[in-house]
Amino acid sequence: MPRPLAAVFLLLCATSAAAQTVPPFVVQSDDGDNRLQLGALVQADGRFAIDDPQDRVVDTFMLRRLRAIVQGRVARHFDFYVNIDFAGGSVNIRDAYVDTTFSPAFRIRAGKAKAPFSYDRLILAANTLMGERGLTSTVAPDRDIGVQLLGDLAGARVSYAVALTNGVIDGGSADADTNDAKDLTARIVVHPWSGSPQHPLSGLGLAVAGNTGTHGPALPSFVSASRETYFSYDGAVEQGRRSRWSPQAFYYRGPFGGYAEFVRSRGDIAKSGAAGDIDHDAWQVVASWVLTGEPASERTVRPKVDFDPPGGHYGALQLVARVERLAVSREAISRGLESPGSSRTADAWTTGLDWYLNPYVKWLFGFTRTIFDGDASGPRHAENLIVARAQLAF
Repeated sequence: MPRPLAAVFLLLCATSAAAQTVPPFVVQSDDGDNRLQLGALVQADGRFAIDDPQDRVVDTFMLRRLRAIVQGRVARHFDFYVNIDFAGGSVNIRDAYVDTTFSPAFRIRAGKAKAPFSYDRLILAANTLMGERGLTSTVAPDRDIGVQLLGDLAGARVSYAVALTNGVIDGGSADADTNDAKDLTARIVVHPWSGSPQHPLSGLGLAVAGNTGTHGPALPSFVSASRETYFSYDGAVEQGRRSRWSPQAFYYRGPFGGYAEFVRSRGDIAKSGAAGDIDHDAWQVVASWVLTGEPASERTVRPKVDFDPPGGHYGALQLVARVERLAVSREAISRGLESPGSSRTADAWTTGLDWYLNPYVKWLFGFTRTIFDGDASGPRHAENLIVARAQLAF
């Protein structure tokens, strides 16, 4: 068999339990030094509001994500990852980076990638449990361009990442720089004890992340689960340095999975000559339980037996729930920094059911209720959103 591209491991999703662990479209050399894997992510949503007297939310069917993914390895030590999103009729390069691997304890990543900060944001989009990420991700940085140092120590019981990047606003991604300053981000993860031999990194995990940088005058807006903006700034600019920090914890054991994180983002915001620190604080707690008994994971749930109605098999079912809150400092209101109609706080809870038909196809059903400024019948009426999603990911 020719050495350069010797084997096509799988062309279609196989039905055997062993084949389910293999990506469906992979080509690699005999020795594994060169590898090419093609992937895709399709998320087709139906989103509908209940009790929406202000008619803020548009009931719609939409392609939430439509991504083509190419990843692989060249000459053993160089891994690459390219992720392009076509949703909404536009082309968005979400990720594009190259890793140089010296050892499991030390890698250098260069290009556009997720900032090593928020646990919720670092979960792959295909593995999210609900229709939208939590409110903490709107306060944390998203993708940024720069260089990262990453590694796993002590048998992956400790992981670290340090990044020097251009810098982005809260919840933001960027493909270009706006100033000479750069962001410094660091995150460390510790697994205090091991899990089962089949899942050695299950159990408890603890992490802490920090970020600091100067991003220019731009300021973020915050959106709810329906993608509607509920807070934005009016005539205000950021000046000076912004700092973020986040403690995080996660736990996976048997059919139970859950995580919690808090994010504080503090920056100096000015308007009409007056300036002062404004905090954006967010937290969330997420829990899940696999009703059919499969082990929970931050990656995905793999059914014991794939969807096969003639054989009486219907995949795996998982209950999910989340409570969360985002709050902007009261000073943003007292100093008149907000746009008219903005809400300073958002409190939300979500419950849902995820149905895994096989390792690549998932249905998601969820309900989210969000209350703004602590008043369900206030100027911004409470938002009640139903999301149904069909997903293909490989």
